[in-house]
Amino acid sequence: MGRSVASIRQEVKRIAERWGKTKRALRKEDQLYAEKLAEMTKRHSNEVFYLFDDALEAAVFSVLIEIMKEIDEIKANQDVDS
Repeated sequence: MGRSVASIRQEVKRIAERWGKTKRALRKEDQLYAEKLAEMTKRHSNEVFYLFDDALEAAVFSVLIEIMKEIDEIKANQDVDS
């Protein structure tokens, strides 16, 4: 039987929830970052999940896209300030 996009989406949601809960085990200064990673994972839903068979890979891909967007935003702001 083939994979289901819904099941990949559900598993990514579970990964994001676990990452969010993990923040409690981290130092105070790292908890914000754990929460942010969990949120980044949730930002890409349907467009990412069609392409992956592995939910963890989809979650990490989503986070990397968001990190790259933040880097580009920082660079753009630096160019404006210069």
